[in-house]
This record gives sequence, C-alpha cells and structure tokens, in this order.
Amino acid sequence: METYEESVELTRTFVKIESTNPGTEEAAMREAILAYLKDTSCKIQLDDVGNGRKNVIATLWPENTKEESIKEKYKEVPMFIFICHMDTVVVGEGWTKNPFGAEIEEQNGILRMYGRGSCDMKSGLACALETFKKTARRLEKGEISLKCPLRMICTVDEEGDMTGSDHIVEQEFVKKEDYVLDLEPTDGEIQMAHKGRLWFHVHVKGITAHASKPEKGADAIFAASKFIVQIQEIFEHFPVHEELGYSTITFGQIQGGYQPYVVPDACTIFIDCRLAPPVTNQIVVQHFNKIIKEIETQIPGIKISYDITGNRPYIEKNPDSILLKNLKEAVEAETKQKAVVKAFTGYTDTAVIAGRLHNTECMSYGPGSLQYAHKPDEFVEIRDIIRCEKVMNHLVMSLCEER
Repeated sequence: METYEESVELTRTFVKIESTNPGTEEAAMREAILAYLKDTSCKIQLDDVGNGRKNVIATLWPENTKEESIKEKYKEVPMFIFICHMDTVVVGEGWTKNPFGAEIEEQNGILRMYGRGSCDMKSGLACALETFKKTARRLEKGEISLKCPLRMICTVDEEGDMTGSDHIVEQEFVKKEDYVLDLEPTDGEIQMAHKGRLWFHVHVKGITAHASKPEKGADAIFAASKFIVQIQEIFEHFPVHEELGYSTITFGQIQGGYQPYVVPDACTIFIDCRLAPPVTNQIVVQHFNKIIKEIETQIPGIKISYDITGNRPYIEKNPDSILLKNLKEAVEAETKQKAVVKAFTGYTDTAVIAGRLHNTECMSYGPGSLQYAHKPDEFVEIRDIIRCEKVMNHLVMSLCEER
C-alpha cells in the first residue's frame, strides 16, 4: 500500500470506525482520539454530555503550569479553537463500496477515499488533529512558543440535535472572543454565514366520520394541505438575501388518518424552515398564527397547534474578522489561488457557537464537498486532505505562534 501524508492515514483509521448517529455513536472514535493524543503535552478533558456521550477537549497552553492558574492568566486572550464532530449519519442504502472500508481508488487521475464520514467530517477531524499534534510536538521541543492557547474540541451529536456543541457553550469551553474553526467539507471555500434553522411539528385535529358522510366530520388531512399550500406561498414571496439567498420551507414528513374510508381526525406535519435575513422566527410564527386562524374559521371542527422543536438563528458574515483575514492569507499562500468566501448551506457546530455567544469569529474550511456528504459512496479526494492540512498548519503558525 502506498504511504500518504499522516492526515490521510489518520482519516483512513477514523473512517474504519463506525460512529453512526443514531447507531453506535462516538465512543470508539473518542477512544481512538485519546490514544492518538496520549503521548503529547496537551491537557485533555472529557466533557460529559449525558447518556455515555462525551466531548473531547485538548488544550495547548502557552505555558506548562497548573491549568486553573493558566486559565485565569489567559482568560482575556482569544483562544484559537478547532471544533470537529466525531459522529456521522447512518449508512443507508445504495452503497457499492464498503462504508467502513476506507478504500482508496483512482477516478480520472484523482485519488479518492470512500466511506461513511470520509468528507463529513473525519477527514477534516484528521487534518485538525494532525495540525494540533504537530504543534504540540514543536512546542515540546522548544521550536516554537505560543502567544495564545490552541484548543481541539471533538464533539458528539452534531448530526443529531447538536447537544455536544450546546454543552461546550454551557460549560464555557469556548467564549465570545475566541477564534473558532470547524473543518466541514466546503469545496475549498471559506464559509462563514449560515441560514437560521427553525423546526415545527404542526398538529391538526379534526372530527372523524364515515367517508360517505364527510360533512359530518372535519378532515384533518385536508386542513393540513391548506396550511401547507398557504405557508409555501408566503415563503415564495419573502425577500432574497444577497449572500444567503432564499428562505425555504420543507415539509419533510406527514402522518395522518388511520383508515382509507374514514374522515381523518388527526394529522401531523414535520416542517424544516431555513431562514435568511431579514426573515426572522417571529415573522414566520406570525404567518403560522394567521393561517391557522383562517383555516380554523373556514373549516368548523378543525383545531391546529404547533410545537417549535428546533430554533437556531441565522449567522451573517463578519468581513472584519481577524480569523477570516488569517485564514484567507493561509489559503492563498498554500493554494496559490484567491480565497473564496461564501455561506454554508447547512448548520454546523460553529454556527451554534456563533448564535449562542454572538461570536463573530466562527467559520468553516475543510476537505471534501458537501454534495457528497450523507450520500451512498461518500468520498473525499486525497489531494483535498493534503491541501487542508497544509492550510491548517500555516494558519496555526500565523495566528498562534510567537514571532
């Protein structure tokens, strides 16, 4: 077997470990990361999120003293933080490759590594860890000194409810002033802004009746369909944001009725809204309430309620970001191409931190392409991993090392 750079080999190791969510979750990945870092001088902490799931936090302080005193000394200094998740989505159907094989094959002269999590985001995690460990080694040998702390956070449940990054914020492992970078797949771009994410369960209650006498009942599915059509039309007329584009609404799942020949008395709609400025949660809720009132008036016997099951604010780009400036310089120095800055279409751990702490120094840059994430035969190009590791090493050198 050919030998590739260390981050490529580490990616192979991680892809071979199943950490699906829901499924096996992150315990095996956590142990692999702890083993990888055990002989370094970094300070390692396990952050217990609950149900056996633990974030891993590794820190390199500028000085090797007791952690509590060092934390106090550097509490006003922005820390540079890599944050990467350890879980992946489930395998799913349609694979032609072994999802945990980490097979490397050539396609049109380009080497690819296949496997669940190869681009989302075990290759990014490997690049960050390898950069972190190399920095630790140089620090141990006295080759460098640090002007700010460097932290590596490996989170749980990013592919679920993001309880890992929520817990990181609650336990103050990250603060408003820190520079925070995740290594999600970004197609070689720096991605900073995010649409907001607002989730609903809409519950429609009607009155059951024989299908031959529908006037004796109240059709919950019909009422739900009216709601879907009307709220979709509202979204089509929302303004378009210059960078984040359209606000969107997706009706991901619908459940209702219990017999084909009976007027259904219940229906539930599962809704995913992705919001771009100036559309806020409050604006969407106002439209929901207005449409619900109209439908309840039009169809006697219908009652509609809803639960908000997910609520994440949108994040706009900060063009004056110090991290953005340094990352652009690192990208351009290592790739010899102009850095491209765009929005991230999904929601990431850094978006959680930005939204909860109003941190304007959060962004994404990593190997792979989001269009291949979560799909059968997910892959990452080997050259992408190598590129990303080079950029990360350059970035740490410019942002953290004392000159």
